[in-house]
Amino acid sequence: MLELLVALLALALAYFALLDGWYLVRVPCAVLRARLLQPRVRDLLAEQSYAGRVLPSDLDLLLHMNNARYLREADVARIAHLARCGVLEGLRALGARAVLAASCARYRRSLRLFEPFEVRTRLLGWDDRAFYMEARFISLRDGFVCALLRSRQHVLGTSPERVVQHLCKRRVEPPELPADLQHWIAYNEASSQLIRAESGLHDVLKEQ
Repeated sequence: MLELLVALLALALAYFALLDGWYLVRVPCAVLRARLLQPRVRDLLAEQSYAGRVLPSDLDLLLHMNNARYLREADVARIAHLARCGVLEGLRALGARAVLAASCARYRRSLRLFEPFEVRTRLLGWDDRAFYMEARFISLRDGFVCALLRSRQHVLGTSPERVVQHLCKRRVEPPELPADLQHWIAYNEASSQLIRAESGLHDVLKEQ
């Protein structure tokens, strides 16, 4: 019995030491909760909320939530959002998937130890290649927007338009993207062109 306990403890230590253990547990739990325990959200543009609390493992040396943790929490909330509104199901049905292609974050006020917060996510729109999403970190102490994240979910294997059409059973025109988001998209495109030029990829693509 003692040997079994030691083996299980060693296995648990190896799991958390070698793998991103909590993330690998939280993501499938968030998806299962969204699909089985929460009502389906039919409005693709509706805002959804994901509750959280700052834990000791989230802190940095300044004793507030580490900036990287915001990205982690936004990632979990985003996956739960896409599961609940059916986008993940639509992607799977079409043999496609979505990957994070770009993100940006604004940090407005620190979240402190044990402070409760909500990640409020919404789909801002889409173009021919990607979905664009927003995540707001709201302190539940006073409703202050502590951080704002934007992300670009690149769709592989199909197009966002086909995913939306699959879910809505009709063609849907994408909403007009906010002006600041359009500037960010333009920046990303300019950055991609610069990187291609620096690597010589731009010339190769032109020759092809």
